[in-house]
Amino acid sequence: MNAVPLHPSIDQGIQPEQPGFTGGTLQCLCPTDKVEVAISAQTLHNHACGCTKCWKPAGATFSVVAVVPRDKVSVLAHGEKLQVVDPGAVIQRHACRDCGAHLFGRIENSGHAFYGLDFVHTELSPQSGWSAPAFAAFVSSVIESGTPPAQMAAIRGRLRELGLEPYDCLSPPLMDALATHAAKQKGTYRDA
Repeated sequence: MNAVPLHPSIDQGIQPEQPGFTGGTLQCLCPTDKVEVAISAQTLHNHACGCTKCWKPAGATFSVVAVVPRDKVSVLAHGEKLQVVDPGAVIQRHACRDCGAHLFGRIENSGHAFYGLDFVHTELSPQSGWSAPAFAAFVSSVIESGTPPAQMAAIRGRLRELGLEPYDCLSPPLMDALATHAAKQKGTYRDA
């Protein structure tokens, strides 16, 4: 067993996405009166995230989070239990006030490059077939959560064994999307 558990959904290997999968539901961790959220699309850009803002299950070093178009997310049950964790954060993470599980994160700033995408934790779904994690982001940030720096080489090695290239930011295509958005806003964007 790995000395530092990365995340329960990847520690034993990554499950491939199911072709043709079109979504399912997410449920909070409460034993009854669960918050339930419908996701009516396959997720994109699924990844392990080491940041200190993303929700992680007990004992996990990383979260596993993906995005889905905002219009594909709807609250089905017990929305009254949802609260925004940090109203000042760029991503407004909507969590169950009772169990603390994050059901979705939404960017409300229409000028942000990722506006229109909601961040979701598919491990909260009883369905299988969601997109598989493809990289690891903000890996060094796990130190801020209490991981000893001496474990970082082993963590990066394990991520690579799982096929998750470790980055201390987002993946290159997502960083390119952020930079492209910024260049367009500044008027410095050049196509080809």
